[in-house]
Amino acid sequence: MSSPAADLAHRLARNAEAVCRHYLSNGHREGRYWLVGDVANTRGRSLFVRLSGPDHGKGAAGKWTDAATGEHGDLLDLIALNRGLDRLRDTLDEARAFLALPPDQLAPRQDRLPAPRGSPQSARRLYAMSIPIAGTLVQRYLYSRGIVTVADGDPLRFHPRCYYRPDEDSPTETWPALIAAVTDLGGRITGAHRTWLDPSGRDKAPIDSPRRAMGHLLGHGVRFGVARDVMAAGEGIETMLSLRCVLPTLPMVAALSANHLAALLLPPTLRRLYIARDADPAGDAAMASLCHRAEAAGIEVGSLLPCFDDFNEDLRRLGAERLRASVRRQLAPQDVVRFLALETAATG
Repeated sequence: MSSPAADLAHRLARNAEAVCRHYLSNGHREGRYWLVGDVANTRGRSLFVRLSGPDHGKGAAGKWTDAATGEHGDLLDLIALNRGLDRLRDTLDEARAFLALPPDQLAPRQDRLPAPRGSPQSARRLYAMSIPIAGTLVQRYLYSRGIVTVADGDPLRFHPRCYYRPDEDSPTETWPALIAAVTDLGGRITGAHRTWLDPSGRDKAPIDSPRRAMGHLLGHGVRFGVARDVMAAGEGIETMLSLRCVLPTLPMVAALSANHLAALLLPPTLRRLYIARDADPAGDAAMASLCHRAEAAGIEVGSLLPCFDDFNEDLRRLGAERLRASVRRQLAPQDVVRFLALETAATG
């Protein structure tokens, strides 16, 4: 969090009960907590705000959790959600107004501006506010796509009320969302990818653009496992998760689009690259570009081709066993032994 935001969050925490009485007026105090239904000030007891405690760390004043959704954060997060604010600057202005501070009080220095909308800082904040996917709508959604195994360490999380705006002139909506961290070769989060979901969990949300990315994406991707000498790369998250169902130990990266796949940065230790391409002209062009760059760097390149339009369709129409057999024929013999043989033996 930037310094001005941190200062405001601390001031709000020192006045936590007053914040709750103003924004969560349908709740009430019980001991050291304020209880209410949710961030929208619904009556109930699901959301609880700690009213006293240390300034930082476990049990800090101002920290809140909604037990029904898993949503959590500090009082700045609560104000943003309560007022439907999707820009940090607007949230800071609202907090200053509540605290009766002049608009220019705590104004950030030029080198400490609030995280711009869509920036890597905003992406890291969104990912930090999200929760593991086990038992959530994201898990239900992936199951509906045939993806029944996701490793605990995979960079996927769930946000129950992720902001969505169709365009700059439209009001902000909130939808549940799959949040995926985009990282560089060193593992630093540079962006985030959002897939907004229908509340049933059976499909993506019924909105114009249910998938959007934010932050710095070029050259980076959503990484599954740590790539060293061998890895696979493709466009979509669901494409790579489908392959991961049959190749769970092969490191993979989803570049999120054909253009970004063509520009993907490759680990300096990489010796063999499998490109999982979508069966369309954009996929062909991305494969050709990445293949050319990889071969120029002395990296052996192999292709993984789906039977249908993409590997998620293969998984859903063929099933895991037939997909595994199809992929097996496209792997180098040493990689069959290394990445596929143990899985085949375990399921055979």
